[in-house]
Amino acid sequence: QVQLVESGGGLVQPGGSLRLSCAASGSMFSVNAMAWYRQAPGKERELAALITSAARTNYAGSVKGRFTISRDNAKNTIYLQMNSLKPEDTAVYYCNAEIRIASSLTEYWGQGTQVTVSS
Repeated sequence: QVQLVESGGGLVQPGGSLRLSCAASGSMFSVNAMAWYRQAPGKERELAALITSAARTNYAGSVKGRFTISRDNAKNTIYLQMNSLKPEDTAVYYCNAEIRIASSLTEYWGQGTQVTVSS
């Protein structure tokens, strides 16, 4: 069974940086698109950044220019480099991946990691 394991969340001051990681583990699978979603208290979950298997990227307007999504295909891992963090970036960040196992394509979610931006 495939699992998405996230790391890198925590508490940071405004203007600071964090780097999130999400690794897909298991066997006999391949990864298509991967993405980072986030959900702040009282708000709906939103797409923050997406990266395709061809490394094309898409960002929410609120993070564009500050966040960078990247992937290491050999490690089945994606990263989210977050710079110039603002209090409004505070949210639970979730990794999402489209995984192919044999003939089946399934969407997987990570457990979520808390990012808090506060002075």
